[in-house]
Amino acid sequence: MMEKSSHQQPAVSKSNRGGRGNFPYDDRDYLSGFGNNFESEAIPGALPRGQTSPLMCPYGLYAEQLSGTSFTSPRKLNQRSWLYRIKPSVTHEPFKPRLPSHGKLVSEFDKSNSCTTPTQLRWKPVDIPADTPTDFIDGLYTICGAGSSFLRHGYAIHMYAANTSMDNCAFCNADGDFLMVPQKGRLWITTECGQLQVSPGEIVVIPQGFRFAVDLPDGLTCGYVAEIFGAHFQLPDLGPIGANGLAAPRDFLVPKCWFEEGHRPGYTVIQKFGGELFTANQDFSPFNVVAWHGNYVPYKYDLGKFCPYNTVLVDHSDPSINTVLTAPTDKPGVALLDFVIFPPRWLVAEHTFRPPYYHRNCMSEFMGLIYGGYEAKADGFLPGGASLHSCMTPHGPDTRTYEAAISHGNESGPCKITNTMAFMFESCLIPRICPWAIESPFRDHDYYQCWIGLKSHFSCKGADQNVVENGHKET
Repeated sequence: MMEKSSHQQPAVSKSNRGGRGNFPYDDRDYLSGFGNNFESEAIPGALPRGQTSPLMCPYGLYAEQLSGTSFTSPRKLNQRSWLYRIKPSVTHEPFKPRLPSHGKLVSEFDKSNSCTTPTQLRWKPVDIPADTPTDFIDGLYTICGAGSSFLRHGYAIHMYAANTSMDNCAFCNADGDFLMVPQKGRLWITTECGQLQVSPGEIVVIPQGFRFAVDLPDGLTCGYVAEIFGAHFQLPDLGPIGANGLAAPRDFLVPKCWFEEGHRPGYTVIQKFGGELFTANQDFSPFNVVAWHGNYVPYKYDLGKFCPYNTVLVDHSDPSINTVLTAPTDKPGVALLDFVIFPPRWLVAEHTFRPPYYHRNCMSEFMGLIYGGYEAKADGFLPGGASLHSCMTPHGPDTRTYEAAISHGNESGPCKITNTMAFMFESCLIPRICPWAIESPFRDHDYYQCWIGLKSHFSCKGADQNVVENGHKET
């Protein structure tokens, strides 16, 4: 897939950065596809032809490869891109620990920095800082996770709340891939491949190692982030569904090449490495890539384009039927992390309890709500909030939802769930929870009360008398 621009990109200052400072609604043109080998150039002829690393690249550019997998990974799994840039990314001063330290980012979960509990947890929406300038990096904090970025296996779940754009700096996550879910406020994300605008209702994946900057067109923003160590997201297999359905590959969008040049004294690259932040200074923007090609790229997806599936006769489908992206483990069918959504859809099952069933799961489930309400929680689960149900912890519809569902009896006709977008990060690894999440003033300590009102509806009237006498002892 080849894209060419019709004119050379001009030198860009901070006040005129093609969207970094001027934030129109997204009218940018994107490349389309998932896992494709793309190529894009901002200046015609900037891509070398016939080889990837010539002695002299067109326009005097430097060739630099960004590898997302080992060189010898199987071809179907191998991910890498070649970037042709004005100056190579190695041109910076030594990294130093960022001061003051962040303190609320974790990438290696153990007893020293986190705890575990089988209790159901829920958080109310956090307040976005109003008075203290807070960018995406400073507004990012870990809720829970498992494993280790050092061992290349595990995940972390973060949330963010920010009120100001990143200024004269870029962020690089050396630990893993970010899957970002905005809940409030658009994100204008500049990457080494180009720019993406991501609105609530969309997601964006920034693969490990890419440098990027987050600007805030709407001023205030908050949302969720899933980070995976040692793996990359892929589309789930469709199995008996067939060749079509769920998230279509063509609906994933990749930025076209965009670059800025010019002297930028004091520019800072902030690198997350082992959960700690380090800074390095340089005198140019890292977004100086004039052409690129490869299959290791950032991408976004509009959740409104998802094609959901549901039961059409009886019973309730398992939530895995609405998996958007998965990061698999070596064990077939077991995910390091699944991203599942609960979008608007029709409910038509007959003689069926239509809300999600009561459940104890070998997987652990973190849920968030982008907008609207969630079908299993009539009260208390709000947009911007979150819940965590760990391995084998019981969960399910609250009392009000249950009573409303059974009150309709078997006469319920087809109904459509509208104005909702909930999601779930689900993992086979048991999460450890960070102390600031456990002790958060936004934690809902009365969450358990939503089930306390569930009463017994058991009645043995009409049962065979012998069964009642011999098989049941009434207390």
